[in-house]
Amino acid sequence: MDTKAKILVVDDEDRNLRLMELLLTSFGYDVITASNGEEALEKVHDIPPDVILLDAMMPKIDGFEVAKRLKREEETKIIPIVMVTALNEIEDRVKALEAGADDFLNKPVDKTELRARVQSLVKVKAFNNYMRNYQKDLETEVAKRTIQLRKALKKLKEVSLESIRHLCRAAEYRDENTGDHIKRMSLYTCAVARKMGLNKQTVENLLYTAPMHDVGKIGIPDYILLKLAELNDKEWEIMKQHTIIGAKILAGSDAKFIKLAQTIALTHHEKWDGSGYPKGLKGSKIPLVGRIAAIADVFDALTSRRPYRMKLFSLEVAFNHIKKERGRHFDPEAVDAFFAVKDQILLIKENIETDIKEFHF
Repeated sequence: MDTKAKILVVDDEDRNLRLMELLLTSFGYDVITASNGEEALEKVHDIPPDVILLDAMMPKIDGFEVAKRLKREEETKIIPIVMVTALNEIEDRVKALEAGADDFLNKPVDKTELRARVQSLVKVKAFNNYMRNYQKDLETEVAKRTIQLRKALKKLKEVSLESIRHLCRAAEYRDENTGDHIKRMSLYTCAVARKMGLNKQTVENLLYTAPMHDVGKIGIPDYILLKLAELNDKEWEIMKQHTIIGAKILAGSDAKFIKLAQTIALTHHEKWDGSGYPKGLKGSKIPLVGRIAAIADVFDALTSRRPYRMKLFSLEVAFNHIKKERGRHFDPEAVDAFFAVKDQILLIKENIETDIKEFHF
């Protein structure tokens, strides 16, 4: 493998080219020559050099213009350029620097100075190459690790969601329909939330938090939770406590989605007209996520079997109930959003195993 550094010499005088080629070859470099600016620009791209010795004064495209063009291009801007010139005025040197020259050599060129300048700039180019390759390798590795991280994060989210669903099922583990209720209710909530304009992150968080809406039921006695009849007033007051119990279970976390889950657990039984529980909040004082979860929870309760009610209401009856309770039990805007995504609601109802992405949340 040829490891010699390549030096491109550009000069419109053949005598100067031959002299520079002779000197540089004796220093151990491979030499490429060009007799004008156009030829120089072509050869730089065909055989990328390590250093360019560029005559300043040439016809057509002079050395200043060649330097400007090379420094504008990503692939050639790291090549050191030595402006070889008989011009000694300060303004000429400033012009060369502005064009992109990295160093100067005065004509006639001194052999010792030429060797020192070229040797130094070859090292600079080697370092530039190393840094560019390192940057490319780093970018490639970062891109690779980013893909791996995204896959790992996706897997973690899937596992987390499944874990949350299993843990929530503990609140009503004797009810064989609870797991499906958790899935449906969370998907209903996401569908309505997205239609209401909640941002993508919040909608995704609802997928993880809505399943925890009834986690407080783990603190409700079985004789109430599993009673095969309507609850009496005393039992109903105990049942209402599941919202407060759930909020306490989820309290104290710094994680945003757990705080969101706490809000849903506490407020999903509040009603728009203020007749709900546990705090009797009214209208917009009820957090939006609680208002949305309320519709999802009630709709699924009406269309699912429960210990105290084995009868299923038809979809028509359930939809009519939601519509009737607009402005009483439910936030009017949330009801409108619910019916705007009715087709998605029905699809979720019929196929709870469908991945959430298929509903374009």
